[in-house]
Amino acid sequence: MQAFLKGPASISTKPVAAKEKNAAGSSGESKRTKPIPWVEKYRPKNVDEVAFQDEVVAVLKKSLEGADLPNLLFYGPPGTGKTSTILAAARELFGPDLFRQRVLELNASDERGIQVIREKVKAFAQLTASGSRSDGKMCPPFKIVILDEADSMTSAAQAALRRTMEKESKTTRFCLICNYISRIIEPLTSRCSKFRFKPLSDSIQQQRLLDVSEKEHVKISNEAVSYLVKVSEGDLRKAITFLQSATRLMGGKEITEKIITEIAGVIPKETIDELLLGCQSDSFEKLETLAKNLINEGFAVAQLVNQLHDTIVESEDYSDKQKSAIVEKLAEVDKCLADGADEFLQLMSLCALMMQQLTQNI
Repeated sequence: MQAFLKGPASISTKPVAAKEKNAAGSSGESKRTKPIPWVEKYRPKNVDEVAFQDEVVAVLKKSLEGADLPNLLFYGPPGTGKTSTILAAARELFGPDLFRQRVLELNASDERGIQVIREKVKAFAQLTASGSRSDGKMCPPFKIVILDEADSMTSAAQAALRRTMEKESKTTRFCLICNYISRIIEPLTSRCSKFRFKPLSDSIQQQRLLDVSEKEHVKISNEAVSYLVKVSEGDLRKAITFLQSATRLMGGKEITEKIITEIAGVIPKETIDELLLGCQSDSFEKLETLAKNLINEGFAVAQLVNQLHDTIVESEDYSDKQKSAIVEKLAEVDKCLADGADEFLQLMSLCALMMQQLTQNI
């Protein structure tokens, strides 16, 4: 009886196993074709693809040719290619096989207090760099530690790092990446070659966005691309993300300036002009209604402050005295919003001062 039961069971396991194998194979195929964000998809794969940062690229190319690599400090605005550059260089230096062994990347999302620097980073730095590349190319005899968002590290953690940088200089190179170099302690900055990443020029951004649009078969007008560049303010990562969001929203139709305005959360020019006219009307009730509508529409007052600043400064309709008073108030409101103040009250405070300045005769 047992033998009888075992027989069919053993027979039935084979097709099940085959099915499982097929399922595993199909899931593996689906994993390979899994969609990824365009920001990651079009991240530079090598140093030559890095745009607009000529000085950094020149230094890294020399190190790729066999010259030694110094400790590096990359700083500059977000979305200018700091992390992408060092990752692309590391991949070229070590190849795909040794990349995981030779590179330790710690981001702001990881814990990077003094304990992690003393234990994890120090332990990795003390390991000897051995092994050769499978493709036969020369492999440098050092490892790379990448500390992204280094300006969010505590002063104690930064102080603990400086001794490790000196002691392990034979086997390890450090690359610190930050937005604000003033938040890095002086002993660390003096041990690194500093490179400032400039905000990308409009022409470079437009070229990259047009390349991505062509590869992804996106219909977008040249005016919309120019507006997208203006809205992203030199941040290519933000621009590509907006482009992908707009593409998903339109579903194959042409992307226009209006769609980019909605996606980016930019306040339309008509709304700002209406608010300025309201400030000149000398009617507080009308101003209050406009402010409530602006808040109810879901627009951010911080965004309004930025756009109002540009509009007021560039306008020729106001005197220098009016401009200086309004811009000073804009700065106060921006600070209060950053500290968590109520948006409606700050907007009303700003509008009241603008009304006072624009209705009085100077």
